[in-house]
Amino acid sequence: MDSVSYPTFDDTPAWGATDPASTGDIIQDAIKKDKLVKDIMSAQDNLRALLARVKSVQGDVDKLSSENETLQMYIDNLTMQMAKRR
Repeated sequence: MDSVSYPTFDDTPAWGATDPASTGDIIQDAIKKDKLVKDIMSAQDNLRALLARVKSVQGDVDKLSSENETLQMYIDNLTMQMAKRR
């Protein structure tokens, strides 16, 4: 596995210094940044959709859990009534 090195505080370029990863072409850099922003916004939209789906499913689970509790109480009551008849 390749090791990843992260820049330290001393590795950051000073104000006005050029970024070594920069292509030197302002338009290309702007296009790359614009694409990155669009990708981030798309990922955020996807996360929002997933969160909405999770909330919907959680609501369904809560409803089913409540119904299961009601059914369990009904079964318990029937069981007690059958036991009393014997």
